[in-house]
Amino acid sequence: MKFRPLGIIIPDTAKEKPQEGEIIAVGPGARGEDGKIVPLGVKVGDRVLFGKWSGTEVKIDNDELLIMKESDVMGVLEK
Repeated sequence: MKFRPLGIIIPDTAKEKPQEGEIIAVGPGARGEDGKIVPLGVKVGDRVLFGKWSGTEVKIDNDELLIMKESDVMGVLEK
């Protein structure tokens, strides 16, 4: 842990670089407060950044995949 002037504490985990992956499937979106589907901001084929501990690991047909919420995505990389 590193202490900065002004009392800000920066944990060692803040130094960890985000993970990178490719979106291989998405659902229809999330339901808004009005019950209507809100489209996702990511699509199949997008390269995204996400935190090391994001999502849930699953194994399907010998493939190790991550299932995660869109809110776990830090950003979409440009192609």
